Amino acid sequence: MSTAAKIDPRIITIEVTEDEIIGHLVDGRTISVPLVWSWRLADATREQRQHWEILGDGEGVRWPDIDEDISVEGMLHGIPAHRPRGSAGQAA
Repeated sequence: MSTAAKIDPRIITIEVTEDEIIGHLVDGRTISVPLVWSWRLADATREQRQHWEILGDGEGVRWPDIDEDISVEGMLHGIPAHRPRGSAGQAA
């Protein structure tokens, strides 16, 4: 009988292109999602997109200049960020 240890996916580096968010994982996999899945990154400047930090032990990535966090699990399970709707007190 063999037992496989479950290893959570962890990111080691990230790239943001004009079209994609590309994560390179510790286990050698590369995952990507469309840039438009993160409206904050889609609206950010090139410089803001390049300023990122790994969260924890690689569970995700943070872009402090635009207050955006993306988890590896979110990328793997296809969970895009939705742009918030304006509050009742804001003009449309």
